[in-house]
Amino acid sequence: MKKFLLFCGAMLVARLCFAQETFPVNGPWDVHPGQYAFINANIVANADQPVVKGTLLVKDRVIEGLGAGLAVPKGYVVIDLKGKYIYPGLIDAYTTYGIPEAPRTAFPQGGGFGRLPVYTSTKAGAYNWNEAIKPEMNAKAIFHADASRAEEFRKNGFTTVQTLIHDGISRGTSAAVTLGDERDNELMLNDQAAAHYSFSKGTAATNYPSSLMGSIALLRQTYYDAEWYKNQKEEYNISLDEFNREQSIPQVFEVSDALMVLRANKIAKEFGKQYIYKTDGKEYRRMDAMKATGSSFIIPLTFPEPYDVEDPLEARNISYTQLKDWELAPANPAALEKAGINFAITSFGLDKATDFWNNLRTALDYGLSEKQALKALTITPAEMLGIADKTGSLAKGKIASFIITSDDLFKKDNIIYENWVEGRQYVVTRMDVTDLRGNYMVASDALQGLSLKISGTPGSYEVNLERSADSVQAKGALTRSGDMVSIYFDLKNKPAGNIRLNGYITNLNPLAFSGNGILPDGTDIKWSAAYTGPVSGGNNKKDQARPDTAAGPVVYPFVAYGAPDLPKAETVLFKNATVWTNESEGILQNTDVLIANGKIKAIGKNLSDAGAKVIDATGKHLSPGIVDEHSHIAITNGINEGTQAVTAEVRIGDVLNPEDISIYRQLAGGVTTSQILHGSANPIGGQNQVIKHRWGVLPEELKYANAPEFIKFALGENVKGSNNGYVPGATLRYPQSRMGVEQVYVDEFTRAKEYKAARAVKGSNVRRDLELDAIAEILDGKRYITCHSYVQSEINMLMHVADSMGFKINTFTHILEGYKMADKMKAHGINGSTFSDWWAYKMEVAEAIPYNGAIMHNEGVNVAFNSDDDEMGRRLNQEAGKAVTYGKVSEEEALKFVTLNPAKMLHIDKWVGSIKPGKDADLVLWSADPLSIYAVVQKTYVDGIPYWDLDKDAANQKALKADEARIIQKMIAAKNKGAVTQKAPGRRPRSEEEDEED
Repeated sequence: MKKFLLFCGAMLVARLCFAQETFPVNGPWDVHPGQYAFINANIVANADQPVVKGTLLVKDRVIEGLGAGLAVPKGYVVIDLKGKYIYPGLIDAYTTYGIPEAPRTAFPQGGGFGRLPVYTSTKAGAYNWNEAIKPEMNAKAIFHADASRAEEFRKNGFTTVQTLIHDGISRGTSAAVTLGDERDNELMLNDQAAAHYSFSKGTAATNYPSSLMGSIALLRQTYYDAEWYKNQKEEYNISLDEFNREQSIPQVFEVSDALMVLRANKIAKEFGKQYIYKTDGKEYRRMDAMKATGSSFIIPLTFPEPYDVEDPLEARNISYTQLKDWELAPANPAALEKAGINFAITSFGLDKATDFWNNLRTALDYGLSEKQALKALTITPAEMLGIADKTGSLAKGKIASFIITSDDLFKKDNIIYENWVEGRQYVVTRMDVTDLRGNYMVASDALQGLSLKISGTPGSYEVNLERSADSVQAKGALTRSGDMVSIYFDLKNKPAGNIRLNGYITNLNPLAFSGNGILPDGTDIKWSAAYTGPVSGGNNKKDQARPDTAAGPVVYPFVAYGAPDLPKAETVLFKNATVWTNESEGILQNTDVLIANGKIKAIGKNLSDAGAKVIDATGKHLSPGIVDEHSHIAITNGINEGTQAVTAEVRIGDVLNPEDISIYRQLAGGVTTSQILHGSANPIGGQNQVIKHRWGVLPEELKYANAPEFIKFALGENVKGSNNGYVPGATLRYPQSRMGVEQVYVDEFTRAKEYKAARAVKGSNVRRDLELDAIAEILDGKRYITCHSYVQSEINMLMHVADSMGFKINTFTHILEGYKMADKMKAHGINGSTFSDWWAYKMEVAEAIPYNGAIMHNEGVNVAFNSDDDEMGRRLNQEAGKAVTYGKVSEEEALKFVTLNPAKMLHIDKWVGSIKPGKDADLVLWSADPLSIYAVVQKTYVDGIPYWDLDKDAANQKALKADEARIIQKMIAAKNKGAVTQKAPGRRPRSEEEDEED
């Protein structure tokens, strides 16, 4: 009792000693140092330094000494921790602890019914024009300790967290704070721990950006603006000023998946940054690419729960990706460790604080080492946040933030007894309270043969009862107050109703209880329970739920029809094929084609190559790969950035999605190359991207390096939007007439000329404008225009603007009134990319005719048929065949409509579009004439790599079904072992395909 009072008095004095110098004290100023000696403890100073039977000395919030056999100075309160452990306090590297939730706007993504558009910031003050850019936000300015959340963190062993404002693209700075209950001033370890970024605009009221590519462009422009701002005196901008100040501290970027990491890392390379990535915990999908970034990661433990898949119909709604994620996500920390990637662990994103240790131990089951787990929760986040000199390990001079545990921190039955935050004690579980967990046999005349199992953790015990004689099983609840215990349970019909037992601990070694009880009918009983042994894993379903850590391989891409290994280029000899060369040789019968090293090596009769794989193509047709001049597949989060009249700064190449199933499906239709276009929401849209259909590669590897740069223009109803009155505010964006559309072009090119001239002046400090950069490239002949068009008058207008402003139009796409303009298009050298037979789907196409393509072709215009649709992209060979029906175009010329002609439009015909030695080995082997509706693609090669094979696809489908069934069986087994399941979605998730208009 004397020791206990002495300890309490020391704690009171310690509290006084924590008072800040600048704060007055109401009463006598009596400050004494808090001095504690924790002896006989197993001290884990850091992941590499355990100390057996060690002593930890704490004085005045700081560690005074640590080691084995350390002498305890006089005046220290001695706490004997024989058999117990001391660990550094855990650090959560990503939280919003103590930060008020940002007020939500009605439509945070900048649009929606009942909301007028906002073009520039409405925020009062000299801030950035776009509300999603808010580096002026500082967590330290609005942080306020939250007692209840702090207690949740402390129960899990955390003593320190990084806290940030989770809102916007540029989010300002975070703070590293401790989890004590003192004044906010006393909790701050680093008031500017890191600068934060994301691709989410959050609560910003400004419409722009409305797409991922817009978010990327806005952030890139902000970096350029900040650089310009340093050397100018024209304006004052709080946001840019703060943005520049924050570049010297750690930079943390929150992303939603592995591909987003690569997008952010592209920005990092452009501006010489090294981001720390807070991710979704699915790095395993692209581990090699994650390692190649050279970055550190903050990962969550948000492992998906298994789906309830016992109903086969509901199981059909679960995608292969979702199945694989469930199987592989728990192994992500171990995979990062194996790859040698530096990472910290966060509890951010967990539904319940109590899930943290369950999920962490699951990660350990899946191969994460305890040593790495400790690093990821202590020293690694401390280093990331610039507080490793203060915390993250136990050493002399560091703050006294540590936890006391009953055993090894990562053991399932370990108990966190105390959490000391900066030398201040917080009791999680009393050390002097006996642990009641174990198996017991109940003795009572009314409850004969009943066994009792107490599991869980002290403070959160789980009670299970079983009577083997009649197979009775029940769950109960246990409460404890000192030595008194109360147990409640219901044996259903044997007897029915709640049974209430009250008693007390009568013996400690072995444990025993004794007391009175009341049966459901009110009968009083006496009972006792004697300890029979420790809790084993055999009786409780939850204890039995050991994870099946065996897993299938990662596939590339991480969707259906992905494969563990990407295909490689082959040396192939096609024998005796009907070869559609698209060259002067025309269509060759019974001809051989040899490909090697990704190129077409030879064409002729009786070719041979000892090292080649020989394919008998007798009776089959070999054509160049199909080229789609106008496609919208493989785009992530929006094909339009339609919030402004001109968005030339956005780039489709920034948001390519190599996991879009449309790539695979179109390979099955013979498509090997596509131009991926921005949408048609504005007169001048974004920059397009030409890709090769390389299924399974990374986003940057989809890009066709030989292709020049393009940009999307548009005319007509889509861009003027004056008929969009059903959307409130939609008719406010300029332009609202076809005259206004013309003025947009004149104004933009006038500005671009002035911009070019100003930038050319030596020594000038002209702000780099990504929008005007793209327009200037058009004037310089470095970027080509593809223009969405329908009506003759508007086509004439843009041709006139081009002539007057000194630029060229490369392609009119859609061009359904091209038959009226063919002579002018020919004279201007403008290509026509049209539909075979689309019409009558809106007023602008009222005068479309199916002979349009043939008429333009006969006038000497280079004509292509495009898809503008993911489904039509699979049947472009049949679309080409319609030119034979409508206009009597020869079959050879008709095939060129989807091969050589679009290649010429894209200025890549030197490499693709025909079969000629030296060109890319982009070939399609057909079962019949490629223009026939009966023709089936048997093999598709891109750069000599077999990305599609009809026979292999059949095997892939069979293997896919088998792998889905295997994982579903694992899910059923997990449910049977007591795992909590989630309901299957109502429908199978769609691939990322857009419904927006072209």
